[in-house]
Amino acid sequence: MQDGRAPRIKNRAPAAIQITAEQLLREAQERQETAFRAPKQRVEDFEELHEYRGRKRKEFEERIRRTRGSIKEWLQYANWEASQNEFARSRSIFERALDVDPRSVQLWLSYTEMELKSRNVQHARNLFDRAVTLLPRVDQLWYKYVYLEELLQNVPGARQVFERWMKWEPDDKAWQAYVKLEERYQELDRASAIYERWVAVRPEPRVWVKWGKFEEDRGRVDKAREVFQTALEFYGDDEEQVEKAQAVFGAFAKMETRAKEFERARVIYKFALSRIPRSKSAGLYASYTKFEKQHGTRSTLENTVLGKRRIQYEEEISHDGRNYDTWFDYARLEEDAYLDVKEEGAAQEELDTAVGRVREVYERAVAQVPPGDQKRHWTRYIFLWLDYALFEEIETKDYPRSRQIYQTAIQLVPHKQFTFAKLWLMFAKFEVRRLDLPAARKILGTAIGKCPKEALFKGYIDLEIELREFDRARTLYEKYLEFDPSNSPAWIKFAELEAQLQDFARTRAIFELAVSQSPLSMPELLWKAYIDFETEEGEREAARSLYERLIALSGHVKVWISYALFEAEPIPLPRAERDEEEEEDEEEERKMVPGDPALARQVFERGYKDLKSKGLKSERVALLEVWKTFEETHGSPEDVKKVEGMKPIVTKKRFVDQETGQMVEDWDLVFADDERESNPTTFKFLQMAHAWKQAQHSQTRAAGPAAGGSSLFSGFTAPTTTAIATEEEKEEREKEEKDEKMNEKEEAGEQSDVASSHGDDSD
Repeated sequence: MQDGRAPRIKNRAPAAIQITAEQLLREAQERQETAFRAPKQRVEDFEELHEYRGRKRKEFEERIRRTRGSIKEWLQYANWEASQNEFARSRSIFERALDVDPRSVQLWLSYTEMELKSRNVQHARNLFDRAVTLLPRVDQLWYKYVYLEELLQNVPGARQVFERWMKWEPDDKAWQAYVKLEERYQELDRASAIYERWVAVRPEPRVWVKWGKFEEDRGRVDKAREVFQTALEFYGDDEEQVEKAQAVFGAFAKMETRAKEFERARVIYKFALSRIPRSKSAGLYASYTKFEKQHGTRSTLENTVLGKRRIQYEEEISHDGRNYDTWFDYARLEEDAYLDVKEEGAAQEELDTAVGRVREVYERAVAQVPPGDQKRHWTRYIFLWLDYALFEEIETKDYPRSRQIYQTAIQLVPHKQFTFAKLWLMFAKFEVRRLDLPAARKILGTAIGKCPKEALFKGYIDLEIELREFDRARTLYEKYLEFDPSNSPAWIKFAELEAQLQDFARTRAIFELAVSQSPLSMPELLWKAYIDFETEEGEREAARSLYERLIALSGHVKVWISYALFEAEPIPLPRAERDEEEEEDEEEERKMVPGDPALARQVFERGYKDLKSKGLKSERVALLEVWKTFEETHGSPEDVKKVEGMKPIVTKKRFVDQETGQMVEDWDLVFADDERESNPTTFKFLQMAHAWKQAQHSQTRAAGPAAGGSSLFSGFTAPTTTAIATEEEKEEREKEEKDEKMNEKEEAGEQSDVASSHGDDSD
């Protein structure tokens, strides 16, 4: 060991001979030294006995002198003297110890136990009498004293001890022990009298319940009923006292149930539950529910379950008063209860009570105003007001109260921060139902003046249209568009209104004014509505003009497609001609003006060229797909083949990435007309390759259906319309292609790479 530290272990390999834990324990046990034991002494005569006793007494006296306050030393000394049958000396020592600590319960118990072991009963009685006189609040001494008297069959003595004890008003266990004593000796009247004294000392619910149960067990139901009634009279009708006496009510009702007095039990339950707060009577409600399940009818059982759910909601609300979902459920519960009472044809008093419960729940709910001025906190809360107002309007028919609810809710909402259009609209509709149109208009006008909102304008306009007040609706649309001139749906709705009113000049003026607005939300909807209107009116030239204006503004591929399809589709006759024909024959179907596929084809070509000039490849592909479908319906096979030949092919394109400086391959769309204009030599080479591929494909198909064939180049059509007939012509063309390729290799290096990669892909 170095410097007080553990020695350094150099060899950490396991020892050759291992020692088990069992060997270690056995070795430790063997090495233990035996404990010292005092030698046994044998007393041969009285002289040695006197000598032994004198020596022991001297030791005890010496120990007591050193530790006079140690009760343990006194008890050892006194018990040793008692073991030597020196009872007088033992009593003397106990008395000396009592002088030191007269309130030691252990000392009194040991003293009395010594006297009882020596069969000195009278001494023990005297000791118990002294002990309970000195320590009357120590129940253990009283229990021992009573047990001694009963053990000696001295029942009057035991009763006398109990009487002395009861004067000190001990706890319930002492009273219960006294009652049990009288029951053991069949003194039931005495036991009943003891209960009466007990409740006088401690008028607690459990004591009344025990007394009533005792009287019921002894077969005196009338006496038990009298006990419970006395208890209820004692507690009175105060809510706090009734809540305290829940156990008495429950026990009273259960006793009546056991006595087959179900109506009495039901009355007791209802009396208690009507006076105890719902949140504090869960146990009593559970007992009542069980009682109704066993002995009640369907309606009583439903009322019980209703009360239980009320307690549940009250408990949830007590935890979080702003849990509006719980308030909704609670209010719905009370509304359903009111409807059930109403359907059963109950008396007016019960109906008023049910309505009062519903109103109480709603009033408590709306009192929980959300904190802060954030709308998300108010969203659920405002529906409480709406449900409250609807309940008063629909169920109770209290229209002034419903109006007051709406007004209070509107005053409560901070309209400078946010508002609720639904609240304003429902208030206005309520006034409409009350046939007070000026009030409804005033409400909505106030709403738009305070906090203009899109939903408010829409609701107000719909209301005026339903009332056929079209001039007011026009005025509102004007205000609406002044508030938000970029709202395309608002312009469309305004124009549709004028169209429905057959004022087409105003409709066109509104559309023109709308499309002239510079910032517009979803302008495509507005243009589409304008074009659809002109189409429906049979004004093809006007619609065509609109398409031209829209193309000049956007030039989107969807606009070109829609324009082309518009030219091909039939449209109704102009309205002037239509009206004349309808007067002649109203039953005949509406005539249509056919479209012009040639004009549609021209629009497709214009659109293709425009998209090509902008370099939009994917849009050109989309246009060609629609164009092909159009030609399949309206065109000839040559037209379809022409559009098919304009389609691109997908090829790999190599280019240098500017960020990394590496050669990158990517897929690209190659159009035939682009190649023809930008790289005529390469385009000619691709035509030759395509012709060769066609010839090869034709031969493969002629060889048999089992032979496989590659797909053709769809975007590059050969200049000749007939296939190559002979093998000699094919070989000559291949030689010409090779010669041209060698001559133009330096000029079209990159294009040849593209073409060669195309040839690989086709194969």
